[in-house]
Order: sequence, then structure tokens, then C-alpha cells
Amino acid sequence: MIRTTGVLLRLIRNKHVDYSRVPQLSESDLEEQFVRGSGPGGQATNKTSNCVVLKHIPTGIVVKCHETRSLDQNRKKARDYLITKLDNLLNGDSSVQAQIKAVESKKRMDKDRRREKLNKLKAEWKQRESIE
Repeated sequence: MIRTTGVLLRLIRNKHVDYSRVPQLSESDLEEQFVRGSGPGGQATNKTSNCVVLKHIPTGIVVKCHETRSLDQNRKKARDYLITKLDNLLNGDSSVQAQIKAVESKKRMDKDRRREKLNKLKAEWKQRESIE
């Protein structure tokens, strides 16, 4: 879910999304641990501690990231995930993720409405031309 926001932000024009209420992370509010990862990958995964566990102390939200073999990339992604979770918790319907979902829903509804209108016009034309 969180992963997709980065991709979706590129697809949706910025004029529809308000970033002003996104919370800022303070390093003093974070507790960071590096633990061994799990899953496929063999020795590279099982012997290295490149899984990042971030805890936001004021809210108690915990995020675990082990998507890449790079510790630095996992740290950055974990912080992004934590910001998204905090935004969803604090801002609710006005969070970035909710705004993106609303824009996509509106686009989908507009597309469905256009498709229905076209099908209706096509059916009327077929009836008028006595086709089928």
C-alpha cells in the first residue's frame, strides 16, 4: 500500500494533492534497530542485519523494512513508510494517500460514465440503423 504512493504520485498531477499537512519526522522521536531479515535470499539475507525496524516513540507506530539488501535504502524506505503511516493516522481523510485514492476514484467514475454514455449512444445508433 505504502509502496505504491511513490509510483502514484508521479502519475497524478500535484495540483490535486495537498502535501502541506504531511508530518515531519524528528530523529529524536525515532528508535531504530537493525535486525536480521527473513525470507528468500540465502546467506545474504540470513547472516546480515540489514532489516530496519523503526519505532515512532510518541505514537508507538512500528515499521519494519527489508525490501533490499542495502541498509541505507531500507532506512530511507522505512522512514517513508513511517511518514505515510503517521500521515494516515493524524490526517485521516486529508492524508496524501486518501487524497490520491479520491482522485483515482473520481477518474475511474468519470471513465465509467463516459463508457456508459458511449455504449448508450452506440446502442441507439444500432437501433436507429436497424443493425442486429
